[in-house]
Amino acid sequence: MRKKLHYFINMRNLIRIMKLLVTGGLGFIGSNFISRVFENHEDWSVVNVDAELYGSNHQSLEKFENNSKYSFVKGNITDQELMEKLVSESDVVVNFAAESHVDRSISNARPFIDSNILGVFTLLETIKKMKKKMIHISTDEVYGSFNSGSAKEETRLNPSSPYAASKASAELLIQSYITTHKCNVIITRCTNNYGPKQFPEKLIPKTIILALNDKKIPIYGTGKNIRDWIFVEDHCDAIIDVLIKGKSGESYNISAGNEIDNITIIKKILTIVGKPLENIEFVEDRPGHDFRYSMESTKIRNTLGWSQKKKFEEGLKKTIDWYLENKEWWMNLDQKMLGATPWK
Repeated sequence: MRKKLHYFINMRNLIRIMKLLVTGGLGFIGSNFISRVFENHEDWSVVNVDAELYGSNHQSLEKFENNSKYSFVKGNITDQELMEKLVSESDVVVNFAAESHVDRSISNARPFIDSNILGVFTLLETIKKMKKKMIHISTDEVYGSFNSGSAKEETRLNPSSPYAASKASAELLIQSYITTHKCNVIITRCTNNYGPKQFPEKLIPKTIILALNDKKIPIYGTGKNIRDWIFVEDHCDAIIDVLIKGKSGESYNISAGNEIDNITIIKKILTIVGKPLENIEFVEDRPGHDFRYSMESTKIRNTLGWSQKKKFEEGLKKTIDWYLENKEWWMNLDQKMLGATPWK
């Protein structure tokens, strides 16, 4: 009875959850989230604030340029004055803004500190002052590597890379604001996302693009490192569920149960696009490379009723087809990110 009452209370609140401030909405997950919002909640409005850094792409949201409920603001989440203005005009902040690639955090951690920690601090100060709600998007990497077993929401954070440490630091800061200032924040942690329009520094789009260009596919170390893969739309649907039904102060793991090692992923892609497995090239392993990430997502499934819809093989085929059909989206991107050891 309590669960049903909590659900109906949240559904009533949904009526006034109309204005979203989405930070980092030109990135891969943020832009997909905005698309899913308009596909499923056309009465909501979205202000998208993005610093337009290297991974931002307006093409991902061009279909909404003439939508009266969508607007874009160029800006950085470390800008306190701008954040106060935008947050004051919104009901909920959904924070995707982050430096997000481990390889680059190894070569230069400073941007990760600025965005992922100081940016979150700015948002926390703002929502504390404005008494607003925030959904903070984190990562499974905060838990560190597991040889066996899986992380639950209460598992101790144990980050390895500068990127993961910056995200874990942000989470600890958030928890302190929840405890000390009673801020209304919910944290989500997700596994590896994939899907159309992903920036090609990540394994799946990088492999697809290199394969289509008949280039060698670099794979770190033995290629046996394991990740859990989730189709980006399933992740975004989970965030919407948390936004509507999630409990303030809680954290929710989002995982799909698709634990696959990197070499298997690459072989699947090469087979689908009809390229020889001989194109695989084993290269120097990344410093501090975590072996396996794994999370349980029982909590969000049981309490919010979320479940993923896309099977991995189906999602992978859809992703490959998109890159085949949209070469103009990625043809002119910086080739450095496609290198064998981009952290150097």
